Amino acid sequence: MSEVIGVKFKEAGKVYYFDPAGNQVHKEQKVIVETVRGVECGICATPNTEVPDSEIVKPLKSILRVATNEDLATLARNKEKEKKAYDICRQKIAQFGLDMSLVEVEYTFDGSKILFFYTAPERVDFRELVKSLASVFRVRIELRQIGVRDEARMLGGLGPCGRPFCCSEFLHDFQPVSIKMAKEQGLSLNTIKISGTCGRLMCCLKYEQDSYEYLLKHTPKVGAIVDTGDGRGTVVENNLLTGMLKVKLDRHPDAAPTAFHRRDVKLIKDSQIRVNKAELEALGSIE
Repeated sequence: MSEVIGVKFKEAGKVYYFDPAGNQVHKEQKVIVETVRGVECGICATPNTEVPDSEIVKPLKSILRVATNEDLATLARNKEKEKKAYDICRQKIAQFGLDMSLVEVEYTFDGSKILFFYTAPERVDFRELVKSLASVFRVRIELRQIGVRDEARMLGGLGPCGRPFCCSEFLHDFQPVSIKMAKEQGLSLNTIKISGTCGRLMCCLKYEQDSYEYLLKHTPKVGAIVDTGDGRGTVVENNLLTGMLKVKLDRHPDAAPTAFHRRDVKLIKDSQIRVNKAELEALGSIE
């Protein structure tokens, strides 16, 4: 077992373990640490605790110090410089006529590097932009292209549910989401209804997928052949949450479907849920 603290660098960012170096660090307290990007100021997400050595990525780095008033002042100055750097970079992008959109600017804590995050529909030749920015700021310049999901996380906002974006609130990593998930959950395959503000499939489709997969194993799918108390028939509609099925009986093909609960039918041949080519072509761009 090793004593560690958990440190994050973004509100919904991933938590990294550091050696507290003998300090008692409280939650939400700022600490100065050394990372692959240089010296950074992070927020304590998990106070001093012991974890198994198997959960630690060796070597475990120690925090440099708990943030002082001087460090907090430096952090505030960096935030102000980031705003100015953002405006200057946008002017330079327009000057060089580059097809890119600046999203965010970050100064490393020690001011040795500035990171510019941007989105672009295609690869951008920004060599002249980097030279121009370096001549203005006299520090190392790094431009990073990000996707629309990362852009939404950085900018934040409200989702279709009316709550703040999950990605900017608590999601540490983006999970794979597919059109098949939406289809398995019985959602309308309408881009407006199943895509988030970022234009991609909503991350929340992943939250209940395990439950739907379990229910799908125990509920005949649409198109399945089942035996009922009134004879054999084909499932034309199902409700995974209530377990109710509507079955078109073979002996009454012209009659309205009959309702049964899944426990009252016997599965003869199940169907499969597939995303057909037309659906994939229509919705593939939002995955």
